[in-house]
Amino acid sequence: MTGSQASPSAAGATRNLVLATVGFALNFWAWALLGPLAPGIKERLGLSFTAQSLLVAVPVVVGSIGRIPVGALTDRFGARTMFPLVSLATVVPVLALSVVSSYPALIITGFFLGIGGTAFAVGVPLVSAWYPPARRGFAIGVFGVGMGGTAIANFTTIRLGDTYGEATPFLLVAAVLAGYAVVAFLLLRDEPNRPRATVSAWTRTADVSRLAVTWQLCFLYAVSFGGFVAFSVYLPAYLRIAYELPEHDAALRTAGFVVLAVIARPVGGWLSDRFQPVSVLVWCFAGTAGFALVQAFQPPLMPVATITFLGMAALLGAASGGVFALVGKVAPGDKVGTVTGVVGAAGGLGGFVPPLIMGWVFDLEGSYAIGLMLLSNIALAAAVYTAVRMGGQPRQDGSPPR
Repeated sequence: MTGSQASPSAAGATRNLVLATVGFALNFWAWALLGPLAPGIKERLGLSFTAQSLLVAVPVVVGSIGRIPVGALTDRFGARTMFPLVSLATVVPVLALSVVSSYPALIITGFFLGIGGTAFAVGVPLVSAWYPPARRGFAIGVFGVGMGGTAIANFTTIRLGDTYGEATPFLLVAAVLAGYAVVAFLLLRDEPNRPRATVSAWTRTADVSRLAVTWQLCFLYAVSFGGFVAFSVYLPAYLRIAYELPEHDAALRTAGFVVLAVIARPVGGWLSDRFQPVSVLVWCFAGTAGFALVQAFQPPLMPVATITFLGMAALLGAASGGVFALVGKVAPGDKVGTVTGVVGAAGGLGGFVPPLIMGWVFDLEGSYAIGLMLLSNIALAAAVYTAVRMGGQPRQDGSPPR
């Protein structure tokens, strides 16, 4: 490639990475709106802990399963089409949150709010197509910073509602999503030489489901990103109950957890470009297991519990970046979107289950220890599985397995 050819490509890659990251963050901001509101809704409606957990989990599971068709559609039609469509579709449930108040209506609204969570499956194939394999892990990690939209939700939702009126956060999010949809349609571009899918979304999904690596990556992402999602949506309730923190303090600490995980994600991608993604994942999962074990005994909030949660945030964020660095290296080029959709769905579903288990166990036992012990065991199993089974995967960039 000549210098005249390389420069426009580099400029186009950077522009599209920035646009994709912003779109991911805005859609995740919308996707996470119910998390910081859930404790107040529980008190207002007199819900059980299980009902509260279901309320915050519904958008997670819908956004997760929805990544499968959205990823396949992105392979077919491209991100320039899918990013505006996903963003506009998310505007409707966001506006509905400003008027609904009953539990059934909130569940239904949360179902459609899950559309925002599918934006992840639009951005990964876009970024993967614009960047070469040697830089792909870091680029996808930078894109993953968009999951910081959940931190924005925790920082702003309650504060905006208390200061400017309950409807303010929803009207603001709806407005920025609509504005982004217009900008994305005008400025976002799919890489001209990206591999284009030639078969139906169903056929592509069936094809990637036959690949062993798809399911291996699903398990790893369910633990890494699923763990992050679970804590980002359930940590406010956990801190209020276990440590009797006020609502604002719990939301602020959760936002700190999310911010650290967001920062760690591109670090995990960068480390995976420089070293083996498998090694990065083994260390991250093993460390998560240790921190979860400590937290199972509910140590004092300062400093021990704070250290354990921040440690888990950093390691889960880095592991999430490492998993998708591995996706960029081992997934077939014309199926990156479809593989991303399936793996992303597993990650979201991994975040759906723990809040329900935590709420159910607390209702039965009045303790979170069992749920945290389960997390520790699963993270340890992921570390062992990664070390034993993932080291010899064939790589799509032509380099030998490591």
